[in-house]
Amino acid sequence: MPSNNSSTSSSGSNSTSNGSGSSYEVTSSGTNSEGNHYCSRDYGSSAANDNSYHYSNTDGSYYYSDPNGSTYYNSGSGYSDYTPPGGK
Repeated sequence: MPSNNSSTSSSGSNSTSNGSGSSYEVTSSGTNSEGNHYCSRDYGSSAANDNSYHYSNTDGSYYYSDPNGSTYYNSGSGYSDYTPPGGK
């Protein structure tokens, strides 16, 4: 799963749109001490998961927690796991 050890981050109020009409605010992003990238986004209280995030790790793995409540993990070496909105 994602690695989120001590990090170097930038936080701030960077509002933008993802092109599909959903706006979000980047609340935190950066690279941790292991070289893994992360980004946290706030989609507001109307989203199923209003604080979504993703990790991209140096081993090729990545993890997404999306605003619709779904999650996706890819190990970078052939294994992946998807959980749809609602966890079913």
